[in-house]
Amino acid sequence: MPPAESLARLRLVRSDGVGPQTFRRLMAEHGSAARALRALAGRAGDPGAAEREHDALLSMGGAWLHLGTPAYPPLLAAIADPPPVLAALGDLSLLTSRPVAIVGARNASAGGRRIAEEMAEALAAAGVAVISGLARGIDTAAHAGALRHGRTIGVVPGGLDVAYPPENAALQHRIAAEGLLLAEFPLGTAPVAQHFPRRNRIVAGLALGVVVVEAAPRSGTLITARLGAEAGREIYAVPGSPLDPRCRGSNDLIRNGAHFCEGAADVLETLPASAEAAPVFHSSSRRHPSRAHAQMPAPARDTREESSDSGLLSLIGPTPVAVDEVLRRCHLSPPEARAVLLELELEGLIEALPGNRVVRSGIRREEEFGGFSTPT
Repeated sequence: MPPAESLARLRLVRSDGVGPQTFRRLMAEHGSAARALRALAGRAGDPGAAEREHDALLSMGGAWLHLGTPAYPPLLAAIADPPPVLAALGDLSLLTSRPVAIVGARNASAGGRRIAEEMAEALAAAGVAVISGLARGIDTAAHAGALRHGRTIGVVPGGLDVAYPPENAALQHRIAAEGLLLAEFPLGTAPVAQHFPRRNRIVAGLALGVVVVEAAPRSGTLITARLGAEAGREIYAVPGSPLDPRCRGSNDLIRNGAHFCEGAADVLETLPASAEAAPVFHSSSRRHPSRAHAQMPAPARDTREESSDSGLLSLIGPTPVAVDEVLRRCHLSPPEARAVLLELELEGLIEALPGNRVVRSGIRREEEFGGFSTPT
């Protein structure tokens, strides 16, 4: 891609109110980012800021991955709302190395961390690129194991140059040097609550399969698993003790159709050979993996990943409503609204239903859900 068009695309996606859906619409309507920027007029992003960010990443040895270009990961391009541009630092060949995501609890047990680390090391030794989100707990263990073979991809919830959590700064630097680091957000951006579900959709979207190691019933990990299943990816779950609340969500995934997984061999047995061999362009036919016991109390919230509902919750009641209707009636852009909806689901305040609908949680009813019915 010519440098001028790359810079124009970056400026377009950094413009106010331009998320993934709006970006694609503008590009379809105008044919190029330069023409789309002219149509936006005063709402277009600052050209100086875009140029500084563009050149700063290149000076770091990084690259810009633009949707619709050969370098953009094909698995990620197949999801419903792929990021229009990604900042990348490291080995881009890992994007096509049968990538598998390993995700799980931040407050993981010692046993869970050991399983994640050993599984990631074995998968990396088999030529698989292990993806995770650089969070505490399972994510950190998975990256550490895969780095023994230099085959891990870290997706950060802020700018590529901002370490989160701070104690993983050295790990993040090592991933950029030996593996691959990716970010959707501008350089210098500190993570905020609504960034985490957006990060999670990238983790799921990049992968042929998603492995869950310890997850509470209402957690961001289960959101990642659901997003993976909706994109047609293989879902795996490591079983855990029913006495451990950190394992109830992952055990429920197995109950609802995820692959029973005790190690790397279980993943490699059913993992597609490549993106071309995977049914990634449509939703999975297996039962919905994010389904958890609705009557369980929500786990303690981590305020670092907590967000305001921005008024969306008032639009959702005990009667299921189409997500498109919520998007039309709220004051947020569609990408921002979807991020908040994911946060509300993560917090157990709403539930996602078939047919792209949502409903308030805590209402007793029976709803057909992916081939079985359950009280919610």
